[in-house]
Amino acid sequence: MPPRLSLLSFIGASKGPSRCSHSSFLPRSFSSSPISQAAKKKRKPFDPYAAAQSRARKAANLARQQELFQQRASTLGDPVKGAETAFVRSFDAVKPTPQEVEQTAEKTGEVPNADRQLYLNHYLTPDVLKAAFSRSRRLSAPTLIDARDGDVEAAELNRDMEAHFNKVDAIAVEAMSRILSLQAGSSKDRLRANMQRCIDKFGRHNTDQTLPPRPKGRPPPNAEDQPKKLPRAGPDTGSSEVQIGILTAKIRALSKFLETRGRNDKVNKRNLRILVHRRQKLLKYLRRKERGGPRWQHCIETLGLTEGTWNGEISL
Repeated sequence: MPPRLSLLSFIGASKGPSRCSHSSFLPRSFSSSPISQAAKKKRKPFDPYAAAQSRARKAANLARQQELFQQRASTLGDPVKGAETAFVRSFDAVKPTPQEVEQTAEKTGEVPNADRQLYLNHYLTPDVLKAAFSRSRRLSAPTLIDARDGDVEAAELNRDMEAHFNKVDAIAVEAMSRILSLQAGSSKDRLRANMQRCIDKFGRHNTDQTLPPRPKGRPPPNAEDQPKKLPRAGPDTGSSEVQIGILTAKIRALSKFLETRGRNDKVNKRNLRILVHRRQKLLKYLRRKERGGPRWQHCIETLGLTEGTWNGEISL
């Protein structure tokens, strides 16, 4: 009787020798582990000369990057502060510039005085303060004694009374000047005065008299049917130059605060970024509209706005 063959031996006998070894049916943990890729790679020998060359190339690359960064920064300027000018520097103490002193002297006919305050606190001006002093002088002036001819005592008494009240008036003027001085005010008071200065400096109700007008283009065919432009009522507060000057004053005040006391103030850092990009949009619009004309040049030269404040991407 022939031996009984299993089904597996029958299949293997019919198809020839099996290509799969018995180890292939075993789990991976029991099979022979293949050689790792890290073991196959031969470790390169350490070359100190090549490592020194690599470090030298890296140092040269970093030095070149720093040089290009400084060159680009000097060319474009600081995107926040720009170039410091006399007008921008006067924002800190709200002191008039020499040009403003001369213009005030021409208007009033007085001798140029650099110590004369052009802007006071609580929405007052030196002219209003002067008028208030003259009125109070008339109301509080003493009634002098009717000194007849030869009445020496009455004349001396009148002189003493007048000298005394002149001294009192001088003390009152000094006290009011100190109270209304912006040096004793807050940063909001100084910012309000700087905003008024920007309106007087860049407002078209003043610059139209000194700067040449923009050349007019070809009139439209129905120009006669269009309504005529009404004259300006009051000072100019909405033109691009005025808004750029006001934003520059706000940016300088906010950047000074962040450099000293508000280093961890993230909200005001975001506000500073918003103001800088808003000024950038207005500068691009003014440059495109004026085509680099005298109004554009007057704005950027007075405020010290370099190319980095309006051209390209601004990252703070």
